[in-house]
Amino acid sequence: MSQTGRILALLVLALAWPGGFAARAAEDQFLPPEQVFRYTVTSDGASVAVHWSLPAGYYAYKARMSLESATPGALLGPAVYPKGDIHKDDYFGAQEVFRGAFVVTAPLQLAAGAVREVLLKLKIQGCADAGLCYPPQLSDVKVELPAAPPAAAAGGIGAILGAHRPAGTDADFLPPDDAFRLGAFADGPERVRLVWQIANGYYLYRSRIAVRTTSAKVQLGRLALPAGTFKTDEYFGKQEIYQHELVGELPIARAAGDATDVGLDVTYQGCAEAGLCYPPITKTLRVDLPRGSGGAFVSEQERLASLVRSGSLLVVLGTFFGLGLLLGFTPCVLPMVPILSGIIVGQGASITTQRAFMLSLTYVLGMALTYTVAGAAFAAFGHGEQAQAIFQQPWIIGLFAGVLITLGLSMFGLFTLQMPSAVQTWLSELSSKQSAGTYGGVAVMGALSALIVTTCVAPALVAVLAVIAQTGDIARGAAVLFAMSFGMGTPLLVAGASAGKLLPRAGAWMDIVKRFFGVLMLAVAAWMLTRIVPEGAALVLWAVPGLLGAWVLWPAARGGSAAGWLVRAAGLALGLFGVALLVGAALGGTDPLAPIPRFASHHQELPFRSIKSLDDLQREVASAKSAGHPVLLDFYADWCVSCKEMERYTFSDPAVRKALASVVLLRADVTRNDAADQTLLKYFGIIGPPTIAFFANDGVERRNFRVVGYMKAAEFGAVAHQALFGDPGT
Repeated sequence: MSQTGRILALLVLALAWPGGFAARAAEDQFLPPEQVFRYTVTSDGASVAVHWSLPAGYYAYKARMSLESATPGALLGPAVYPKGDIHKDDYFGAQEVFRGAFVVTAPLQLAAGAVREVLLKLKIQGCADAGLCYPPQLSDVKVELPAAPPAAAAGGIGAILGAHRPAGTDADFLPPDDAFRLGAFADGPERVRLVWQIANGYYLYRSRIAVRTTSAKVQLGRLALPAGTFKTDEYFGKQEIYQHELVGELPIARAAGDATDVGLDVTYQGCAEAGLCYPPITKTLRVDLPRGSGGAFVSEQERLASLVRSGSLLVVLGTFFGLGLLLGFTPCVLPMVPILSGIIVGQGASITTQRAFMLSLTYVLGMALTYTVAGAAFAAFGHGEQAQAIFQQPWIIGLFAGVLITLGLSMFGLFTLQMPSAVQTWLSELSSKQSAGTYGGVAVMGALSALIVTTCVAPALVAVLAVIAQTGDIARGAAVLFAMSFGMGTPLLVAGASAGKLLPRAGAWMDIVKRFFGVLMLAVAAWMLTRIVPEGAALVLWAVPGLLGAWVLWPAARGGSAAGWLVRAAGLALGLFGVALLVGAALGGTDPLAPIPRFASHHQELPFRSIKSLDDLQREVASAKSAGHPVLLDFYADWCVSCKEMERYTFSDPAVRKALASVVLLRADVTRNDAADQTLLKYFGIIGPPTIAFFANDGVERRNFRVVGYMKAAEFGAVAHQALFGDPGT
């Protein structure tokens, strides 16, 4: 192509590409478009074929071709193109083009009923080698179908795609509304969550899902869908599909306060594994959105999620490092302090501050990297709801507690008293390697600690995982997760390095310090095991480190120094605490902080009703709505530390109880994390407990008020009152 031709082509394409008009040069030297882009259309009832024929010296762009059906009840699948030639253009780069004769086909699916002809809309655009580029050519053409096309002859509720219809009748297959149950609800003032419950043996096509709005005052964003699995279809080729459950996030733009009632037309299509494919299904849904910005309450996790999505990366990383630093002083992370300190102490008094810091850094990096990779992976693959609970299974907790007990007892030198020789040898090798402070072993301990010890769900974590799941930006999300988890580990760096610097010189005191850190490791093991044992047995578990601590500290204070008397007093206190725990367990006590039932302060629990499934929830919310009552839904688990804090300090507060007096209180106990629990968590997009959702008396969740993690009573009471009754209360 000459330079003049290239310039002409550039100008024509720049105008014609978006559908405008094309410049014509030397018109008498070029064929008219109807002689360049000639075609015939045929159909065998299961597909359509467009036979194109271009004269020599002309070509068509693959990217500018399309084939659509304009007939209701007739759906075309993705077009199948032959392999074209690569045409290199100085301005538009490499483009795939077609020359001469070629055929484009597309599978055809017909809904039930007689369809005799299909109206097709064809689009094509191309150029002449001599320099002229044509505007897009649009054509409408009708194609007659055979008298008995395969889809109609089947006589079923839809066309058969990918397989012949199996023997049997329509009764062998579920009705479409039972095969694909669709629900929609507000996920904040500017987002809607679409949830499909897909029956076993059925699946949805990703490419067949579309959403339109019937509301004039809103604009829909791109529907965000998770990654599916791939299935090779005889007619449609390789297709991405969804099975069991699908959750999509739909952004909605609107003016503040406008269009609280939004209409959505949701179209989708799926098949049964046995061979039947349903016609496209369109459901019209209405979603009540909470009022938008302009003074409306926005939950902490929503504000943080917005920051992660659009904030400066440096600001985001700094913010989440600071949030992680604050989390480092919560009961979720503090149990790791004795684990790391015990590893440092196991080195002996000869350890240097530099080595103590390097071991601490190795532990924290192992924790941070594991936290980051695991969190990002769960969110990216749509399993963020299970990331917390999966590591709280009894056998995992028991195994890690066993490792801590082993390391704790190794500091007492008691293996030879209780262990068979083979087990003793293995434990001795394990503890000696750990005590030696090998970096690999320390990193493994940090990784295990991140997965098992840290059980709290905080707004910062929910915000990051939600952004990863909704946007697919794994790199940004992982960087933020790492900044937050490294912030959580910063107090551990200080504690670990200080342990090396503050260790006493070799001698009797060094042995006492080593044994005392063994006691602390046993205390962490007891703290973990209390999640999976009865409450009475938990008191006995706590008594063990208490009595051992007394045994270590009481004889340690020799002489009459003030420090010695303080150590002895601490030992006495631990001994009395251990005895009180044992007595309390015998008397039926359940609270380690107040083991004797007679002296325990019994806080009155809120009258929660238990729900297990989504059907239970919908029934309870509907019943409350008919009675004009709002609903509070609490997601709880026995292994959730912050859930216990909410029960003890927040739900027991008189002001909170008064604010919730007329509210229907529901609780979803997800301790077991079974299939029903996972379905409920996934429906709400909840990472884990504690999470509290509020439904006003209209039965609609006020998504922007959702509470994640522990919240103090005064703040929680104000949020609950505003969410349920529309004002912050008093």
